[in-house]
Amino acid sequence: MVDSVEIGMGRTARKSYGLGDVSIVPSRRTRSSSKVSTSWQIDAYRFALPMLTHPSDAISSPRVINEVGRLGGLGVLNAEGLWARYADPEAALARILEKSSDDEAEGLLAGSVDLLQELYAAPVDPDLLKQVIVDLKAAGNTVAVRVSPQNAASLTPVVVAAGIDMLVIQGTIVSAEHVEKGGEPLNLKSFIADQDVPVIVGGCSNYQSATHLMRTGAAGVIVGYGAGSTTTTNEVLGIDVPMATAIADAAAARRSYLDETGGRYVHVIADGDLQTSADVVKAIACGADAVMLGEQLTAAEEVPGQGFYWVSAASHPQLPRGHVSYCGGADVPLETLLLGPASTTLGDTNIFGALRRAMAKTGYSDLKEFQKVELSVQG
Repeated sequence: MVDSVEIGMGRTARKSYGLGDVSIVPSRRTRSSSKVSTSWQIDAYRFALPMLTHPSDAISSPRVINEVGRLGGLGVLNAEGLWARYADPEAALARILEKSSDDEAEGLLAGSVDLLQELYAAPVDPDLLKQVIVDLKAAGNTVAVRVSPQNAASLTPVVVAAGIDMLVIQGTIVSAEHVEKGGEPLNLKSFIADQDVPVIVGGCSNYQSATHLMRTGAAGVIVGYGAGSTTTTNEVLGIDVPMATAIADAAAARRSYLDETGGRYVHVIADGDLQTSADVVKAIACGADAVMLGEQLTAAEEVPGQGFYWVSAASHPQLPRGHVSYCGGADVPLETLLLGPASTTLGDTNIFGALRRAMAKTGYSDLKEFQKVELSVQG
């Protein structure tokens, strides 16, 4: 039953919950964490860690993507990022970091937006994009590449021809049919049917939108839009996604779609409001199969942003919805960040060690079982 409240005469709103509002309830059984598996599989690809990287240039460089693959996760390259626009992306990054450092010293939040708009206005070079993908393939990891709904039709043939293993169509809000001014609508159902690689699409935020995206034939749907301290989608558009409810809704859509299709399972990937390992744990408990990590990875010493972070929406030419912000020192090895041992007691390192321990403490041996754990609402 939907829990609604009256916000005025004749107007109701649904009551929803963020990850910080819910807690996990232990069961009568516990088990050794060595008997717990955090692996998951999407299409033909199996991963030891239920994670993807958010396709931000601040974290998802080719170097980091390769390292994430070595550690058991899936790195996602932005096909519309700096590596696809510049022969020397490091020089463009250096400009962003220098400007952002100056802004930080002056207490400015959005001063770097003009520079982001300038740098990301450069056209995508198909040859550069192909070469990055070829180099990633040579490392032997699964290669996933993100395109926006607006550019999916033009860029997908380029990245598929270059040999990607998985396509991610991602925007702030993605619908089953994207209408582009002056062009043909992007019908995701027919578009995905034409692809020879599995496709992940998102973001979505409720049962209806998740259901529509599942019916396109996607292998996975992204819930959320990467919300965090550097995004301003709520302030600009009034759109906010309380992630616990959004994930649970998408998980319910997955169950309904499983029945509707006689057994086709679509994976749910949570993207947003993931600040600590506890948030990752609760996202899986609410029904996610995997999480997409962005700001959490800025602490890794390998990431190109050196502690600064921004999302693609921050460079939008007409309506930027984010800014470059310093999220903390990039001084922890990525392996320590993901797999430990933890260097602090704040839930910001050994993220997936914490997931394993939470699963063990509640008696579950794999991710699908853990999605059934009892939850409570605080307050």
